[in-house]
Amino acid sequence: MAIHIQHVNKFIGKQHVLKDISLSINDGEVIGLLGPNGAGKSTLMKIMVGVWDATSGEVQVPKSVGFLPEQNPLYEDMYVREYLRFFVELRTSKSVPLHATPYTLHQQVEDLIERVGLKAEANKRVGQLSKGYRQRVGLAQAMIGDPE
Repeated sequence: MAIHIQHVNKFIGKQHVLKDISLSINDGEVIGLLGPNGAGKSTLMKIMVGVWDATSGEVQVPKSVGFLPEQNPLYEDMYVREYLRFFVELRTSKSVPLHATPYTLHQQVEDLIERVGLKAEANKRVGQLSKGYRQRVGLAQAMIGDPE
C-alpha cells in the first residue's frame, strides 16, 4: 500500500485552501502533517479518505485506510457494542461474504473492543464515556475492516 498525491489543489468557494500539494507515503512509513491553523492539514486528510474531492490533481489512496478525525462525531445514545456493530455492518455490507453469520459480525465487534481496550466500557452508552474512551471508540471504528 502506498499513498501518492500529485499537484492537488482545493478551492472552497473562492478560497484556494490547498495549493499544488504533492507527497508520497510508502508502506510502513508514519508521517505527521504539521502546520499552523488554516494550513490545510484537515482538508488534505479529508481528501485522502474520500470525504471531499480535490478540485484538481491526482490522489491515489488504497481503499483500506482507517481515519480518526480529531473531532469524531459519535452517536452518544448508542451503547459501545451497538455502535460498533452498526458501523461493522455498514462498512462491510458490500464486502461481507455470503456465508458470513451474525457470529462473525459479533466476533469482529468483540475483537475491536478487545484491541482498543474497551472491554470494561462495552456495555455503556457512548455518551457516558470519558473523552479518552470516546477516542477509543473512534479508533475502533477506524479499524473496522482491518485497514492496512
